[in-house]
Amino acid sequence: MIVCNKCKTVLYLGFELKSPKDILKATEGRCRGCGSILNYNNVKLEVTKA
Repeated sequence: MIVCNKCKTVLYLGFELKSPKDILKATEGRCRGCGSILNYNNVKLEVTKA
């Protein structure tokens, strides 16, 4: 799961691992929830066992 650290909007949730770089590209570098500009410092990557 990849979330915005500012508003906690889930940017990606799935079984396939995706890099933060791919998520930033897919979202055009902006959070869908709060509109903040995303970078590697304000996204959180969490990997858990299904």
